[in-house]
Amino acid sequence: MISKSQIKLITSLGQKKYRDKTGLFVAEGPKVILELLKAGFKLHMLFSSEVITEPSDNHYHISEADLKKISFLSTANTALAIFAIPAEVPLKESGWILVLDAVRDPGNLGTLIRLCDWFGIQQLVCSKDTTDCYNPKVVQATMGSISRVAVHYVALTSYLQNTTLPVIGACMEGTNAYQKTWSKEGILVLGNEANGISDPIMKLLQERVTIPQFGVKQETESLNVATAGAILLSEVRRSTEM
Repeated sequence: MISKSQIKLITSLGQKKYRDKTGLFVAEGPKVILELLKAGFKLHMLFSSEVITEPSDNHYHISEADLKKISFLSTANTALAIFAIPAEVPLKESGWILVLDAVRDPGNLGTLIRLCDWFGIQQLVCSKDTTDCYNPKVVQATMGSISRVAVHYVALTSYLQNTTLPVIGACMEGTNAYQKTWSKEGILVLGNEANGISDPIMKLLQERVTIPQFGVKQETESLNVATAGAILLSEVRRSTEM
């Protein structure tokens, strides 16, 4: 049985202000939860309808009906956990860094974190108006990759003004990404889903790259930001690792 106070806590963690206040976030599904435990994230509470870890005082066995009450998913998973938000690690000026300028969709952010993990991008830098990486829907979309990618929220203009790395932005017009020679390290900037890279950030780009369009009528306005990120990160790695 889950208590009213536990339901209230879990529900509140859907909002960033309460995640900030408590220092806690929600993760759903055995795979995500086990990935976070493996990475050393501190478990606060675990609720499940099946056994996924060794029994402990903060592990509560509850019914599927109770899981539906606390789940943030349209179809509840078999487990939900509350973890402590880990301390932020220092941001390093090395390797390739992905930068997000006002990416708002939780699914896109979660997918981009997962892509960073896949392509070995260890640092993701976000503008302060980018969706919170500990939003339950973001955590779910990362499928555990949030445990292996350092996510930083910064004043983006100041950060890009002071970096020593080359700053390259994904735009509708620019150097063909397939023909570009990518350097061994740098910063790749992706913009907002609807508006692209904002004007203040656009002025700080040292180069613009684009993904060429091959459709016959070429009527598609743009690619989804996560799709564009996948293509560009693949090109970065193909160019620098082969």
